[in-house]
Amino acid sequence: MSPKIAILIAINLGLAAMFYFLLRKPGRLSYYQNGRWWLTWLSVAVITLMDELTSVFYAPAEAHRFIGASAIFFIAFTAVFIHYMTTRLVEIGEILEHHGLIGGGVYSFSYLVLGPLVSFVAVASIMVDYILTACISAVSAVLNATSFFQLPHHVIMALVLGAIWAVAGLNILGIKENARVTFTIFMAATLIFVTLIVSGVMNLDAAAFARLKTAGHETAARFSFDSLFRDYQLFIANIAFCILAYSGVESVLQTAGLVRSWREIGKSYIFLACTVGLVTPIVAALALSAPIDFHKHEGDLITHYASMVNGLPFGVAVAALASFTLIMAVNTAFVASSELIERVAHRYGFLWITVTNRRQSLYRIHLANATFFSIIILITAGRQETLADMYALGLIASFCINMGSLIIYRYFMGTKEVIHFYTSRLVTLIMWIIFVSCFIFLALKKPHGTLLWATVTGLVLLGGFLLAQKRAPEKKEIEKGDHEMQIILYLAQTSAPDLHLVFRRSYEAAMHAAEDNVAYITFYSPRAGIPPKLAPNHFRIPLLKLSLYHRLVGLLRVVEYELADHKITVHLGWPMSSWLDRLSIGVMVFNMMRLPRLFPHFQFIMSYTEPPPGPEAHREGIKKEAGGGAG
Repeated sequence: MSPKIAILIAINLGLAAMFYFLLRKPGRLSYYQNGRWWLTWLSVAVITLMDELTSVFYAPAEAHRFIGASAIFFIAFTAVFIHYMTTRLVEIGEILEHHGLIGGGVYSFSYLVLGPLVSFVAVASIMVDYILTACISAVSAVLNATSFFQLPHHVIMALVLGAIWAVAGLNILGIKENARVTFTIFMAATLIFVTLIVSGVMNLDAAAFARLKTAGHETAARFSFDSLFRDYQLFIANIAFCILAYSGVESVLQTAGLVRSWREIGKSYIFLACTVGLVTPIVAALALSAPIDFHKHEGDLITHYASMVNGLPFGVAVAALASFTLIMAVNTAFVASSELIERVAHRYGFLWITVTNRRQSLYRIHLANATFFSIIILITAGRQETLADMYALGLIASFCINMGSLIIYRYFMGTKEVIHFYTSRLVTLIMWIIFVSCFIFLALKKPHGTLLWATVTGLVLLGGFLLAQKRAPEKKEIEKGDHEMQIILYLAQTSAPDLHLVFRRSYEAAMHAAEDNVAYITFYSPRAGIPPKLAPNHFRIPLLKLSLYHRLVGLLRVVEYELADHKITVHLGWPMSSWLDRLSIGVMVFNMMRLPRLFPHFQFIMSYTEPPPGPEAHREGIKKEAGGGAG
């Protein structure tokens, strides 16, 4: 027995033992609690990993076709960039959980921050990706599996449709069984990929290292460092051509409704960074440094490389693995898209489609998805070359919306609301600029895909606009709110000469005993839901199209007109966040400074501590007020 074979046997036996001891303890993949089945972080990570892993079989060759040997380094750089970006997705997961929005990913977050219209752009982008993932992966899986046979086209089409409906059946069986099947394929993938990587490293020779060195020189030579604009454009082009190697990474956030906490999302992303985040660039570097005619093997680069290092039988095993992982990518599309559709349906009252079977499966959504995917495959006759251009645009568009929404959220909210996990706002801004640049580059580079993506997005946006007009859940939250005249009627009943308007944030719970000359006022976003009414003199005003400042001025105008014979004191909370942490504080304070000139007969107090703001406290000269605020 050769040393190479002995090493491979020892490594595979070690991996098999690790999996055995890992699965001995129950609850590693799923567990039952509070009347439903939950997935663990490992199960959610593996479901997403099977989607990301498919890119190993086509991304290196595609990147090499566009940027040459530089793909070795830019695939690795993109791996670091994308998986560092997932820390922002973990942050978004905690923010969504804080607001009671579990699952839905980019749709739920863009809805919370930017409103229903932009959220439908997110829905369109991400659904385009899931549709293309399912259709292209199903076709590619069958083509990989039948590459050693000559089959007629109608037989291939039947196998593709059979794969789609088989995955639909797996999802109808329930998420518990889904996790088991996916993890079984993951174990096989681990054994094969570790064998491939170890064999590739052992086969490295002086010629391979020379090719790696040449690739490094070519990469450095591409950047002139004398034109910042040209170098940035080249940098964006290289990133854009490699970014599809990590498609599917957003699926963990999309399926957050299957786990109990945002901390599970964080563990899943760490696992992905340590597995597929390393496997993809390592396999790409090994294959692209091998003596291969890349023009002849663009479609089967990794399979051909596996045959070179370990013989034809191992190449057949890698081809079979490619088919299974592609099938599991179809599974990821089913799981993630069902979570997305469930969020949209639940928000707009289409509860009939979210009915589950006794295995807690969204079987109606899965059947609808399978039908729709089958129609797309029949219409395109299994050829998605043009539609494939839409995939990258939809993926990067979802990244742009996520990063942009996070920047806007932090601008208005700071980091004080969610204290457990937050990231650098400056780095998030840089990421957003890079993603937007990649989107613009691909939109110009692939005009047909851009037109199709824009058409689909426009249709979904139109439908979403009509849907939001008729069934928007914000209408119910607005109807629950109070009106300015209710505040006037309440204060008009008092015999006290002075009145107090105390503005509070929605999450501040402390409240003094009701006094007929004091009104506590909270402005709230209908998308986040109405806060609880804490006292009879607590009034909740919905924020609609006007800004917070203009809404505040409008309310004070009404009070000034209706209660002109009273002495009015307005209490505003002192903003505690730093200016760097929340730049909107500067805008807020600047606007608050204009209020005394607009209302010269009012008294304004901005302070931090919280004594009861009644006539007694006012006579004692206590001028400090609640730490909440209109901001």
